[in-house]
Amino acid sequence: MATERKPPRGTRKRDVPLTKDGIHAMALQLIDADGVEALTMRKLAAALDANPMSLYHHVPNKDAVLRGVAHRVGSQFSAEERGGIPWQDQLRELAREFRELSHRHPKLMGYSFTRPDYVQPEDPFWQALIGILAAAKLGEEEIPRVAATLVAVFTGLLLSELNGALQRWATLSPASSGPDEEEAPPPSKDVIDTMFNSALTAAVAGVENHVARAHERV
Repeated sequence: MATERKPPRGTRKRDVPLTKDGIHAMALQLIDADGVEALTMRKLAAALDANPMSLYHHVPNKDAVLRGVAHRVGSQFSAEERGGIPWQDQLRELAREFRELSHRHPKLMGYSFTRPDYVQPEDPFWQALIGILAAAKLGEEEIPRVAATLVAVFTGLLLSELNGALQRWATLSPASSGPDEEEAPPPSKDVIDTMFNSALTAAVAGVENHVARAHERV
């Protein structure tokens, strides 16, 4: 008895229609598993059981997919106002959420932090940061500059944590003892947490100082 031959992968009719949101969701799964560099449109199509050409009806190229995935992850930030607590605590809360998100998707975020277009003005994270700095009574012209500085500080810190540089730097001796010096063990998670919180405290103090100097000039 002849057996029915199945059509090649990617040519069968999908049970669920292909959508841009579905493409981004699957791309995020693949990136979390194998990293950004390993993602190709062909691999993405295979994971979706779709013809590779059908993806281009929804996304023009890999860069567009990555932008969509970054937007999908960035939208996980709460759009709700963080009122009821001082702006300093709001900033600490936002930064810690940002770090938690980075640890949930380290491969994507490690890539995204190197892109100049990573932060967009409509992003929930950016909007929340702008709102916090407005609550700190910064001048309207100063807000985007201070926000940009804070983003640069935190993305740089998180990138060095994600790629292991921060852990290595924390073990360097004040002075080299020579090539035979034994490597110190990597710092514990508690130590890295403390380092992050120290940087956060310094950032908050920096904004407080900036606000105070701005008010003195008025």
